[in-house]
Amino acid sequence: MSLDERLAFNLERLREQGLYRSLRPVRSLPGGRIEHQGQTCINLAGNDYLGLAANPELLKNFYHQRGEGNLLDHFGAGATASRLMTGNHPVNGELEEALARLYGRPALVFNSGYHANIGILPALAQKGDLILADKLCHASLIDGMRLARARVIRYPHLDLHRLETILSEQRHRYDRVFLVTESIFSMDGDEADLIQLVELKERFDAVLYVDEAHAVGMRGQGGLGLAGEQGVAGQIDLLVGTFGKAWAGQGAFVVCNALIREYLINRARSLIFTTGLPPITLSWLLFVAKRIAALEQERTHVRNLAQTLRQKLRNEGLETRGSSHIVPVLIGDDAATMQVAGRLQQKGFWVGAVRPPTVPKNTARLRLSLTASLTNEDIAPLPELIVNVMRECGCRAAG
Repeated sequence: MSLDERLAFNLERLREQGLYRSLRPVRSLPGGRIEHQGQTCINLAGNDYLGLAANPELLKNFYHQRGEGNLLDHFGAGATASRLMTGNHPVNGELEEALARLYGRPALVFNSGYHANIGILPALAQKGDLILADKLCHASLIDGMRLARARVIRYPHLDLHRLETILSEQRHRYDRVFLVTESIFSMDGDEADLIQLVELKERFDAVLYVDEAHAVGMRGQGGLGLAGEQGVAGQIDLLVGTFGKAWAGQGAFVVCNALIREYLINRARSLIFTTGLPPITLSWLLFVAKRIAALEQERTHVRNLAQTLRQKLRNEGLETRGSSHIVPVLIGDDAATMQVAGRLQQKGFWVGAVRPPTVPKNTARLRLSLTASLTNEDIAPLPELIVNVMRECGCRAAG
């Protein structure tokens, strides 16, 4: 069988299993809407949690800063080299200083959350070390663990009792132990107990790595994440946040001590061997950094939207999980989930259908991602509509 024949065969199998994926062009609109092939839909699949990316007035204010004196330094379209060559524009330092002021510790900017997660663990974890990771950690963390030379054990999701047992049995066999988790998990919208994780890392002399991708900007005083909300941000050794969600930009950062930051600059391959972020991207992030702490009204609004939606979904007999701004609706069957999402789109709701391998087998779900651009009126019809569409498609609520 030739390579093309093998690929065609595997793609056909994905289609038969309801797991085939394709790229669909969409255009962002104000008010939490997107347009696809001439149809306008309420966007419940994006991560613009604070509604900044599609805020015309905010964008006007940002571009109003543009002038002849700062075009190259702040609005240049490309860095043209890695940060260790000539791609480390001054605004890189300004952004990292702004992050350091927010978090009270040094910060290092990466090109994406994926770059951060595939670079940090391989740089720090060595042969003779152990990585203990929540089983539902993001794919980028899994790939980072695969690249590291340490042994990896993935403990059952949010089961810190099991984690403690593993630490009790295994800690003495390894030089360093890394505890790896997300704070808000992207598919269930549930949350880690970071206070207990800090206690475990201190008791067992471990290094705690927390991916705050879906919490940065959204939780805690000033939007400093779930770690800030739980009062342990300063006790997390490696706190990773992304700019591509609530910050409405591109890139990521890690908050750590000065020695780790220096070491990552020298050893994190995903930082060393890639072109830096463009000045215009960094300037937008610096623009947002000066405003993120003040967006309490938006954070409260999204939290209230999520609480209301979850209750209405449960009232309709639908199974949902978590307590964050990410609201899953469990269906189970892959093909049925795709069919329901497609029907909802036809009715004006752009809803993400999440299937394996992103989630465990038989747990395909609709993923409702709420943003500050939406109103209660926007999402009020959705729970009943989901039930009706599921009935039309011949599937029943998982709950």
